[in-house]
Amino acid sequence: MKFQRHNAIRELVAHALVANQDEMRRKLRRRGFEVTQATLSRDIHELRLTKGPGGYSLPNGNGNGNGAGTHASDDGSPSVVEMMESFGLSVTHAMNQVVLRTTMGGAQPMAAALDRTAWNEVVGTIAGDDTVLVICPDVKRAHDIETRLRKMLGL
Repeated sequence: MKFQRHNAIRELVAHALVANQDEMRRKLRRRGFEVTQATLSRDIHELRLTKGPGGYSLPNGNGNGNGAGTHASDDGSPSVVEMMESFGLSVTHAMNQVVLRTTMGGAQPMAAALDRTAWNEVVGTIAGDDTVLVICPDVKRAHDIETRLRKMLGL
């Protein structure tokens, strides 16, 4: 289990910005790894990860958000991809709407990221604490948004 967890941590750090341990724990949980803060601290030490202003990076210098720049918006705000990696839990569509479940407190930043996109499939969003309602012009485009968001979650 430790070997698989270490591989998951390496993959996370190499392909996405991971700013802190809490964010890393959430991302690991979505991948099926429940870890305590103490275990995660040991893993970070054993993997010799370093933390800079941009987050964690691998000993060989890879990571620190590698590849995330291609998804970030022009104003430096987190992209939908980054928000989904940090907060997204599940996606379902009903008629012309998509219901996006997030971690507690993740709905509003997720909705803001969706609102900043130029996706013509999204008319607007409404956010609670852990749920975002994405309103689309029709059923087909709601299905397209559901598919796109599911891919970001790896579902």
